[in-house]
Amino acid sequence: MGNNYWAHLARHILLVTALLVGSATHAYADNPSMMKDFNFEKPAFIHDLPFAKYKLVLQVSSDDQQLWALTLNNAQNVLDNLGQGNVRIVVVAYGPGLLMLLKNSPVAERLAAQNAEGIEFDACHVTMEGMAKKLGHMPVLAPSAVIVPGGVVRLMQLEKNGFAYIKP
Repeated sequence: MGNNYWAHLARHILLVTALLVGSATHAYADNPSMMKDFNFEKPAFIHDLPFAKYKLVLQVSSDDQQLWALTLNNAQNVLDNLGQGNVRIVVVAYGPGLLMLLKNSPVAERLAAQNAEGIEFDACHVTMEGMAKKLGHMPVLAPSAVIVPGGVVRLMQLEKNGFAYIKP
C-alpha cells in the first residue's frame, strides 16, 4: 500500500473524529453537564438552594409513562408540602427511564415547569452513549436535563450525602 492510501486513510479518520467530536459537543452544548467536575464526595447541583433542610432523590429507570407521571407527582407533592426553598429534589433517569428526559418526551413541558421550581433532572451519560450506538448520534435531551456521568453512581452519591431515596 502506497503513501496515498495512508494519507487518504488518515484524512478519513480525522474527518470521522471531527464529526464525532462535533456531535458530542452539540449534545452537551444544549444541556448543563457534570461530566467534567464530578466529585463523588461532594455533590453539585444546578439550582442554588442554600436553605434546603430536606433532600430527596427519585429514580426513573422505566419507560412506563404512568410511572413518569407518578414520579413527577411525587416530586411536586413534596415540593408543595415542604416548601420550595426547604427541599432539594433530584430526579435521576437512566436505562429506559432516560426516554422521559428526551426533548420530544410527552412530559417535556412539565419538566421545564418543575425545573423552574427548583427540581433537578439528571440524565445518565452511560445510557446516552448506549442510545447513541443504536441511533448513530447522541440523544437530544430536554433543556431541563443535566448530564451526569452515570445514573446509578449519581443515586449512590446522593444517598451517601443524606438524600432520601424513592423509586416510584
